[in-house]
Amino acid sequence: MMTTPAQSPLVIAIAGGSGSGKTTVANVILQRVGPHRIAYLQHDSYYRELTGLAPAQRAVVNFDHPDSLETELLIEHVRLLKSFQPVNVPVYDFTTHSRTGETVEVTPRRVIIVEGILILAVPELRKLFDVKIFVDTDADIRFIRRLQRDIEERGRTTEAVVKQYLRTVRPMHLEFVDPSKRYADVIIPEGGRNEVAMDMVIARIETLLR
Repeated sequence: MMTTPAQSPLVIAIAGGSGSGKTTVANVILQRVGPHRIAYLQHDSYYRELTGLAPAQRAVVNFDHPDSLETELLIEHVRLLKSFQPVNVPVYDFTTHSRTGETVEVTPRRVIIVEGILILAVPELRKLFDVKIFVDTDADIRFIRRLQRDIEERGRTTEAVVKQYLRTVRPMHLEFVDPSKRYADVIIPEGGRNEVAMDMVIARIETLLR
């Protein structure tokens, strides 16, 4: 006879602006809590499929608006993981603005981390989180990090990154991301480099797991 796990997984949200250091915070938690105990989902993996659009049209899509992401699929995946069922996460190619057609299986764990700039701005998704973290970093630092990442990892030019930042990233941050800070349980200035805040977060996670 099958037995039902006694405790539902702990679901942790890590939100914050683009380049704020969300991934660094997630990595600190992974290292200190243990990757074998964590299922990790990134909202960036759930950008909508745009292969039906011409490359020039894809390039002007507002990727910083909630509508650009298939959040309903992310919600389904979090619910499945909470029910101890594995999920297949899409793989997104940022150089072509399209999904590759491949998926990565994420297996259920005691802790689920969901990371993304807009995850606290969606009420239905927000309801699934037990701990809500917002990484708060100055705008100039966030822009520099985004510039470096998009050039090195996503094949963009400096001009394209600056244009996108002014056209969509900054306006959407002010409209959706920054206001979602009010829903956070914990706000971490300087992200994963804030050792005092990280010690408190890790201690809280360990307590909840016990």
